[in-house]
Amino acid sequence: MANTDIALKEAMMIEGALGVALVDVNSGMALGVMGGGKELDLGVAAAGNTDLVRAKLRVMEMLGLQGTIEDILTTLTSQYHVIRPLTAQSGAGLFLYLVLDRRRANLALARRQLQMVEAGLDL
Repeated sequence: MANTDIALKEAMMIEGALGVALVDVNSGMALGVMGGGKELDLGVAAAGNTDLVRAKLRVMEMLGLQGTIEDILTTLTSQYHVIRPLTAQSGAGLFLYLVLDRRRANLALARRQLQMVEAGLDL
């Protein structure tokens, strides 16, 4: 089992990774970040993507959909943004947010690797 720092380092090893954050969906605060930079403020992105996760959860509730969110994907012309809510009881209310360089990343492989990072995370 990996702690937060190790999990973030593992996520940054995914081909094309530009930044990653562990985010609290209740507060919108990033509990840990790695990567990013002037063009990619992971604190701002964490807060904004929290609204996205909350909105999706509300829509699921309104539609009476069962199950959980596996991941949410936003494709931009130069980047992929992947949100993966944690499934373990200890990670309830948290999600991983990964930004990938679209030219260098293999999206299917990155999703699988992020799933493995999430599965190994010990909070």
